[in-house]
Amino acid sequence: MQPPEMGNDTKTSKTKNPKKANLLDHHSLKHILDEAVTEIVTSRGYVEHVRMSNIRVKENESILDSGKYNVLNLLLQLIINTKEKNAILFTYPPPGSVTSTGLVVSSKLPRFSDLYTLTIASADPKSISANKPVEFTKGIAKWFTKDGLLVEGLFWKDVEGLVDEYAKEKKSQ
Repeated sequence: MQPPEMGNDTKTSKTKNPKKANLLDHHSLKHILDEAVTEIVTSRGYVEHVRMSNIRVKENESILDSGKYNVLNLLLQLIINTKEKNAILFTYPPPGSVTSTGLVVSSKLPRFSDLYTLTIASADPKSISANKPVEFTKGIAKWFTKDGLLVEGLFWKDVEGLVDEYAKEKKSQ
């Protein structure tokens, strides 16, 4: 599936609101890239699995209700850091797929670096249907204009290539 060309597809936010980041803000850059990755992966038929997000919301509500903010917040952060690590997206397997596992998509953009690492792995790495994880590390400069606009066509091509690579990988026995 190819990304929609700018101006040709009115159904997507891409045509109405190009993604723009502050090039001097590390968090802004990572947020724009992570948001686009989620769009790309879900456009390939993967449905987001929001269980961890729902757990996080419920924990936050109970933290606020209980008044034991510090202890429960520490526990929540421990769960998030050990379970999710750098995950930006959990998915179910695509509908109609023979595989029984979804994906965990994670990213890293270290502070003071322009190298963005994107990893796609199985949500259940011990499953017989899990493929080997795949990743790329690339400089982000080629994906942004000098004004901070994301060049979505280039980014889509790179991310879709990684999704395709994951789909072709076989788990080593």
